[in-house]
Amino acid sequence: MLKFDSRGLIPAIVQDDTSGDVLMLGYMNEESLKLSLESGDVWFYSRSRRELWHKGATSGNFLRLRSIAKDCDSDALLVRADPVGPTCHTGNRSCFFREIKSQDDLIQE
Repeated sequence: MLKFDSRGLIPAIVQDDTSGDVLMLGYMNEESLKLSLESGDVWFYSRSRRELWHKGATSGNFLRLRSIAKDCDSDALLVRADPVGPTCHTGNRSCFFREIKSQDDLIQE
């Protein structure tokens, strides 16, 4: 049984199924998880917009689902997917492209 938080969400780490690169972190609720499994595309729940989010519906940069695994505590998911285009809204392949090298890097831009 998955352990959703008090808002009904669970963190989902997205990994490129081919390269193994970590692409993004999103949140899923029961409905987005069900839609992902049924459709073959990755869906999330947008915390800021408070609605379901079909990744790529606007940009065309879809995530084609390959597998979903739960961690040992059942409170996080690992989504393996094939990205169609860049995953990050900035146009970068991954959302994790800004390395922290010093404490100065912690200051928000």
